[in-house]
Amino acid sequence: MDLRVAAYAVVTDDEERILLARWTEGRRIAWTMPGGGLEPGEDPEDAVRRELREETGYSVHVQELLGIHSRVIPAGRRVHKAQEPLHTLRIVYRAKVSGGRLRFEQDGSTDMAGWFELPAVAELQRVKLVDIALRMAGIL
Repeated sequence: MDLRVAAYAVVTDDEERILLARWTEGRRIAWTMPGGGLEPGEDPEDAVRRELREETGYSVHVQELLGIHSRVIPAGRRVHKAQEPLHTLRIVYRAKVSGGRLRFEQDGSTDMAGWFELPAVAELQRVKLVDIALRMAGIL
C-alpha cells in the first residue's frame, strides 16, 4: 500500500470567504483546500505554508491544528491507475493570510485559486476534503 501524507489549511478572510485552489490532476478538475504533500523530512506546518505560497501566492500564519483525516483509495480508483491502494493522511490546519497577493500556480497540480462565500462553495465541483475540512473548522 502506498502512503501520502499531506497538509492543508482552512483560510478565511474578514468577509468570511474561504480560500480554495482548483485541482487539475488527471481527467478530474475540482476545487480543493489549498495544501499538498509533505517533502521527505518536512514539518507539516512548513509544508502547508509552502503549499499555500505555491498554489495561491499568499504567505500564511498557521493558527491551529483542526484534525487529521485518513482515507484509503482502492488501486482502481486512483487518478493514475496503480497496482496498490493509496492511504492518504490529511493534516488540516486553520491559517490566516499574513502577506502576499493572489496568484495562480504555474505547472503544478492546481491552476487557479480564489475566495468563495460559503453558499458559493456548495455549488462548486469540489473534492470531499473541502466539506471535511470545513466541518473540522466548524464552518459547516
